[in-house]
Amino acid sequence: MWRHGPPWWNSGSDGSTARRLPWLTTAVLTLFVQVGSRFAEHGQLDRVDINPLARVLLFLATAVLLLRHRHPVPVLYASAGLTLVYIGAGFPYGPIFLAVAVGCFAAIVAGHRRAAWGAVGGLWAGHLLIAHWLYRWLPPGGDGARPWGEEVAAAVWVVAIIAVSELARVRREQWAKERAERAQAAKRRADEERLRMARELHDVLAHSISVINVQAGVGLALLDSDPEQARTALTTIKAASKEALGEVRQVLGTLRAPGDAPRAPAPGLDRLPELVEQAGSAGLTVEVTTEGALAQLPPGTDLAAFRIVQEALTNVVRHSGSRRARVLVRHEAASLTLRIDDDGPSTGAEAGGSGNGLAGMRERAAALDGTIEAGPRPDGGFRVTAVLPLAADGAAKARTAPREDQ
Repeated sequence: MWRHGPPWWNSGSDGSTARRLPWLTTAVLTLFVQVGSRFAEHGQLDRVDINPLARVLLFLATAVLLLRHRHPVPVLYASAGLTLVYIGAGFPYGPIFLAVAVGCFAAIVAGHRRAAWGAVGGLWAGHLLIAHWLYRWLPPGGDGARPWGEEVAAAVWVVAIIAVSELARVRREQWAKERAERAQAAKRRADEERLRMARELHDVLAHSISVINVQAGVGLALLDSDPEQARTALTTIKAASKEALGEVRQVLGTLRAPGDAPRAPAPGLDRLPELVEQAGSAGLTVEVTTEGALAQLPPGTDLAAFRIVQEALTNVVRHSGSRRARVLVRHEAASLTLRIDDDGPSTGAEAGGSGNGLAGMRERAAALDGTIEAGPRPDGGFRVTAVLPLAADGAAKARTAPREDQ
């Protein structure tokens, strides 16, 4: 199997041609026609013997094929015309017709179907005229009309050439389509990988940077009045930045060596207490409620659930005036439901975020056939509700969803 088509495939998908000339195949064909014609004349005593003029015509009919990939239509018509002159001069039938066959093949494969049919049809019609009418005035003298059986054989030969050429053209178009599909798939995978990395880095950094930002503000405010509290804030900043750096290294490590085993397991809902602790260091009190029987979640679902809760709490720290948040984790037979509430109101202040948090949560949920609803509550505050399916198809999709441990 050729990956990108056979080695003789030189013309482009739009009919354009390669710049390299087919020297070797043209030389081999020229030699074969010259030698084969000498053998062919032995059985055709009623034809004119091969002479220098015949040699020149044979040479030109094959040598012109050197340009068949750059100018397929002119080359085919030239080869067919020279073949017709050769037959009209009374020289023996023989391998010169191979030159026309090769020219026809190149023209059809390059997309010039009608021109190729016209050239081959013209050659056949010209042969009919020579063999059944013009033979009276053409050499050799005293010969008669050719048998009609030969014309049937010639017609079969023409159809066979066109059929083989059309088959090659169709296969070439299939190869071109497959190449385009592979290129498109590679581009799509690259785009998905860039999106995955952007989402992972956003989720990894957003929460930690928000904690750092809040604690930096606390430290600056209390630096003179309460140095001990300022020291606590700086300690929190150090811990949050260290954790963020570790997670960033883990995410970037998947790019450098995607086949290596992960150095640390991907985070999941078992790390919710860490999120609660980090949020508490930023001044946010988080109450976590779990409902339903705990079940082993698929890795992709577990990671997505952790990131959704993490991003929702980050948004509370950034945008809400409330210092309390509630997280509900409901395990059901067919789905996992996450609900994150805060009592608001929105601070309306510029938090310095990228604005991609909600979009990232929706992308994670969509990758698992899940849903995200986010918006203000009727009684004030803000609510984020995520439903992630746990059915067989959802679990299968989770295995192909973006993961940190792959």
